[in-house]
Amino acid sequence: MAGPAFRAAAVRVRVPATSANLGPGFDAFGLSLGLYDDVVVRVADAGLHIDIAGEGAETLPRDENHLLVRSLRTAFDLLGGQPRGLEVVCANRIPHGRGLGSSSAAICAGIVAARAVTIGGDARLDDTALLELATEIEGHPDNVAACLLGGFTLAWTDGGAARAIRMEVADTVVPVVFVPDRPVLTETARGLLPRSVPHVDASFNAGRAALLVTALTRRSDLLLAATDDRLHQEYRAPAMPRSVELVNRLRADGVPAVISGAGPTVLALTEDSAADKVVQLAGEGWAAHRLGLDGTGASVLPLGSQ
Repeated sequence: MAGPAFRAAAVRVRVPATSANLGPGFDAFGLSLGLYDDVVVRVADAGLHIDIAGEGAETLPRDENHLLVRSLRTAFDLLGGQPRGLEVVCANRIPHGRGLGSSSAAICAGIVAARAVTIGGDARLDDTALLELATEIEGHPDNVAACLLGGFTLAWTDGGAARAIRMEVADTVVPVVFVPDRPVLTETARGLLPRSVPHVDASFNAGRAALLVTALTRRSDLLLAATDDRLHQEYRAPAMPRSVELVNRLRADGVPAVISGAGPTVLALTEDSAADKVVQLAGEGWAAHRLGLDGTGASVLPLGSQ
């Protein structure tokens, strides 16, 4: 394959926050949310220059160790070669370490931007390969599938290759997120999971995960039952006791609530008429936000658009 040529103009990529698991759909389900990071990438003559505003501006590396840059580099290798230099500008709105897919957003932004800035990139790296690459970098497909495709996604691996389907969420579903002020490392939360679970719990979750597909797409009145989980949330309680307590309290009040991804953010799936009331239920120590549902996924946008 001949080395790639690159566009002279910058490209802008917008990527959504995501929530994985959604209760029973452990490592399989993802939901794309209306909260976005924006990245602008331009091929330069030499070097690497990174500007970061918003979330992570004080802590993220501004060198080759940045996850977005590592994702760019990996994608460029698959596209045929590295550019001589890169200028990267990040406007980050997705909280870090909170279970809202910030790492998946960085990965997807990087590989989509690399493809967009490469002439003929779509032919060299199609959408299927894009998902496989994002999964390889992230380690699992649930968040990256929702970030790339938008909507409600079911992801799996087939012969080691990542696959996903996208479904439309019912218009009546409104996400509310409760974000605590302290992060929890995904590795910490995953490390609390047992190596095996009782058969009755696995069977319970299989049924609830199947029900959740219907509840999210057609029957939102079933969401409380459909979001029940026995595989991961209670096991992770020692790392996020306040989050699990909030989930249990909301569910006792009839609100379909789950731990978002590996936590500690809590996601409630409510209806439009109840969303504003639900926002008020968390109390002190939580930043509560009513969000939209993202139906587009990772997108290349005009530089001047809002």
